[in-house]
Amino acid sequence: MTFDEARNEIVKSTRHIYELDEATNIAELLLEKITKLTRSERVARRSDVLLTSEKELLQTSICRLREFEPVQYVINESWFAGLRFYVDRNVLIPRPETEELIEWIVSDCRLTTGRSQLTSSRFQIPNLRFLDVGTGSGCIAIALKNKLRDIEMWACDLNDDALNVARLNADVLHATIDFVALNFLDPNQRRQLPSVDVIVSNPPYVPRNEKASMRENVVRYEPSAALFVPDNDPLVFYEAIAAFGREKLNKGGCIYVEIHEDYGEQTKYLFLSEGYQTVQLKKDLQEKDRMIKAVN
Repeated sequence: MTFDEARNEIVKSTRHIYELDEATNIAELLLEKITKLTRSERVARRSDVLLTSEKELLQTSICRLREFEPVQYVINESWFAGLRFYVDRNVLIPRPETEELIEWIVSDCRLTTGRSQLTSSRFQIPNLRFLDVGTGSGCIAIALKNKLRDIEMWACDLNDDALNVARLNADVLHATIDFVALNFLDPNQRRQLPSVDVIVSNPPYVPRNEKASMRENVVRYEPSAALFVPDNDPLVFYEAIAAFGREKLNKGGCIYVEIHEDYGEQTKYLFLSEGYQTVQLKKDLQEKDRMIKAVN
């Protein structure tokens, strides 16, 4: 089987799940992992034949893809903010829209330190302490630490297996982060966290009644605890974050959170009712209410 034939086989096997462009992208990601060759290298060698071991791995991977398993779990890789992360079924797959949250934070840090003329993507910001709530793969915490090297970064999660993934990514990507295992919804447990200048989170926010309308590759494979909240309490994590911020967020500090597009105004009002000075609701590139910044 040549590289071209392998690509066509992957696309053909996944077209019942994905649109053509997405199926093609999946094929390229899988072939890069299997052959360890870049796309341009594969194009130049399109008539090369897969090794026996590569063909066996291809067939196993295709079987997993046919069962709706996301390609990121099949290859144990996902790119986020220019960094390659290890992912498995213990953590959510990082989303492109979350990168917009990262860029908002970095932009604000650049402006508040008077370094807006810097062309480098790395800014020297000493003495700022960040907390990532529900870190999962660690993608938010590690991306911020990569871009803002001198910050002190803390991250917490309830799931020990997720924290193991986050620690692995931090080690591989050379990010110094203090990871803490705790249930953030428990006020007694979150008291062990330090006071911070910035809180950031992409918490669970999807009501369970939306599960039936979601894509099968998400519902069947991504961790439910990191996605769903009770139908009768969809803002439960934002309530906890707001309450924690009233206790542990330094004066003038900021909270940045990703939100459900249908609960933008409600989430904004929640932070205002908790006494935050200013609360900004921000749309993503798709013009959906997707992020909130609250200033203490």
